Amino acid sequence: MLTSPLFLILITFMLLSWVVSSRVKSKFRAYSKIPVNYGLTGRDVAEKMLRQNGLMNVQIVAVKGQLSDHYNPANRTVNLSPEVYHGRSVAAAAVAAHETGHAIQHANSYAFLEFRSALVPLQNISAKVINFIFIGMMLGSFMLPGILPIELAIQVIIACYGIFTVFAFITLPVEIDASRRALAWLNTAGITTHETHPKAKDALKWAAYTYVVAALSSLVTLLYWVMILTGSRD
Repeated sequence: MLTSPLFLILITFMLLSWVVSSRVKSKFRAYSKIPVNYGLTGRDVAEKMLRQNGLMNVQIVAVKGQLSDHYNPANRTVNLSPEVYHGRSVAAAAVAAHETGHAIQHANSYAFLEFRSALVPLQNISAKVINFIFIGMMLGSFMLPGILPIELAIQVIIACYGIFTVFAFITLPVEIDASRRALAWLNTAGITTHETHPKAKDALKWAAYTYVVAALSSLVTLLYWVMILTGSRD
C-alpha cells in the first residue's frame, strides 16, 4: 500500500504544499517592499474598508506570528500579523483587505462562510478524535483492540477525513470571494494603481493556491484511507 500510486500522489501533494507555501512567503517579501498609495498601513486599509461598508462593530486586532492574518466571526475581529498591521506596502494592503472581505461576507450572511463556520466545531472534534487514534496506532498493535477494532478505527479515520475534505472545499469559494471583494475595493478606493494592482492580485492568487492544494491533498488522503479499508477486506 505504501508504494501505491495514491500514496505517491499524497507525497507529491505534501511537496507541492511546501513549494506553494514557500512561494507565498517569497511573494509577500517581494511585495512588502512596494509602497501603497497614501502611505496607508494594513490597519488603515482595513479600517477604511470597514467604514465604507458600514461595519462599525468589527474590531481590528494585531496578533503575533507571520502570515497569521485571519477574520474571527465569533468575536467579529480582523486579526492582522505585525507585518500587515503596521506595513505600508502592497502586500499589507492586499492581505488586510482580504481579511476585511471576510468581515463583509459575515455581515452579508455569505452562505459558504456560514456553512464553514457551522462546520468548525465538528472539524475540531474530528481533529481530536483522529489524533487519539493515530497516537494509539503509533503505540503499536492498537491501543484499544478490544474496544475499537482496526477496521472500525479506519472507518472513523475516513469519517474524520470526510469532514476535513468538505471543510477544505467549502473554504475555497470563501477565500476566492474574499479576494475578489478585496481587489475590487482596493481598485475603486484608489489604494492600488495600474502598476501595483497586478501585484496585489498576484499575492492573493498565490495565497489562494495554498487552499486549493490543501483541499486536493485532503481529498487524496481520504481516498488513501478508503483504499486501505477496502484492501483490508479483500
